[in-house]
Amino acid sequence: MTLPSSTVRESSLAQAEKPADADAFGCFVTGTDTEKGKTQVSSALLIAWGRRGLRTVGMKPVAAGTEHHGDSKVNEDVECLKAASTVQAPPEWVSPYLWDDPIAPHIAARQAGVQMDPQVIVRACRALFQRADVVVVEGVGGFCVPLSDSVNMADVARQLNLPVVLVVGLRLGCINHALLTNEAIAARGLRLAGWVANTVDQHMPYMAENIATLAAALPAPLLGHIPRLGSREKHEAADYLDLSLVPEWRTYLSD
Repeated sequence: MTLPSSTVRESSLAQAEKPADADAFGCFVTGTDTEKGKTQVSSALLIAWGRRGLRTVGMKPVAAGTEHHGDSKVNEDVECLKAASTVQAPPEWVSPYLWDDPIAPHIAARQAGVQMDPQVIVRACRALFQRADVVVVEGVGGFCVPLSDSVNMADVARQLNLPVVLVVGLRLGCINHALLTNEAIAARGLRLAGWVANTVDQHMPYMAENIATLAAALPAPLLGHIPRLGSREKHEAADYLDLSLVPEWRTYLSD
């Protein structure tokens, strides 16, 4: 696991813990499961807002799986968010809990003897709001992934209290997964601001019909359908999103 000392983490966050700019806004990005395109969509949102001249920063509060790059350990998802952001921030704000092994985060934490604290994540998010106009927080795995025996990612989302963007990985079974995730979001008093259809299985039968079913069933607008993109095309994902479909975001889209 890569974590700064608790003294450094707490002191840097304490200095930044002031009310966020009233004009700043953000969202929490979750998915119907792991590997369904959360990072791609989170990056696309950051790129889309950055094109409007806004200061943007991505956050992946819990990440698992690192690689050595020189003397540093990096996580692919975190690096993608950094590349899509227009504002850089300390690593302890961007990813407070970064685990070396690509395993379930609550198991990684248990092996390290660490209890992940949602308030550390909340304070880091508040700190980011001091530097950026837009903060995009990407969850880990699905909406209810456990962080400990008593806390899961949905609890963190509830404490952050940001509107939620749901990434639906298009494959057989996605309707059930999407509807159950929507119920979990609503049960925690959070609002689904929009959802994105992300092509996981490009040969999925009746893909358009599945999207139509979801559009009729989910209580939020479809922000876009992203086709299967190659590694060199992933930066184009922002072109498939229509942010104006979220009413409160329209103010920030006006010239």
